[in-house]
Amino acid sequence: MIPAGFEYHRPADVASAVSILQEHGDEARVIAGGHSLIPMMKLRMAEMGHLIDLQDIEALKGIEVSGDTVTIGAMVTQHELITDAGLVQAVPLLREAALLIADPQVRYVGTVGGNVANGDPGNDMPGLMQCLDASFELSGPDGVRSVASRDFYEAAYFTARDDEEILTRIMIPRPAAGTGYAYEKQKRKIGDYATAAAAVMIGGGTASVAMTNLADTPIWSSDASAALASGDVDGCVAAMLGAIDPVEDNRGPVEFKNHVAAVILRRAIARAQSRAS
Repeated sequence: MIPAGFEYHRPADVASAVSILQEHGDEARVIAGGHSLIPMMKLRMAEMGHLIDLQDIEALKGIEVSGDTVTIGAMVTQHELITDAGLVQAVPLLREAALLIADPQVRYVGTVGGNVANGDPGNDMPGLMQCLDASFELSGPDGVRSVASRDFYEAAYFTARDDEEILTRIMIPRPAAGTGYAYEKQKRKIGDYATAAAAVMIGGGTASVAMTNLADTPIWSSDASAALASGDVDGCVAAMLGAIDPVEDNRGPVEFKNHVAAVILRRAIARAQSRAS
């Protein structure tokens, strides 16, 4: 199908993009990779008068591994997460998860910022970022602020980002050497959203556990993480099953999703433990 008519903007800096958002309000949307927005526009499920393409904003690109922090520009593609040698060494969990997103054609264009910013509970990166304790930099009319990924998601497609703000960077604490990690995902076919996915990190007496597409937001559980840090795998799984809230849909009934969630989480825990040193 063909989307409704709109005016196309391609600003060269963040300030200009924010200014266009301010000027046109609800009639304007930013586009990064476009894999979520463009299909909605073609189906006429989303219509707007102004589309703001972020491709020319160099400040939104690039990966920096420095000291204890990894910084990723919002326009970095999933392919870059897979191929950047410094990032793969610093946070190998990102590469493992990115390889399970859609297919190579999508990963060459799809951006990490777009994946985390729109609040789709089926996206892989939001839960992963919560597991990594990442924070998101938001730029808007009132300046720049940072929001923890664990506080960012409020409901399906609703986040802490204001309408006139743009997610510009992602900051991740660099995991300690020897940290075990795993991302496990069960899906019906290549390119599909997860029926259930789990991100796990273990090391240094701490652990972090998050799951995807099992509620209207990604779920990071402090209780599940604490149980795993103490070595209580059964307690971790029980705590996570108590935290998620799946609904019946074309991926299966609630009972099936709870079963898959437990299986996937146990697999991720076992693989993360095998990598910890």
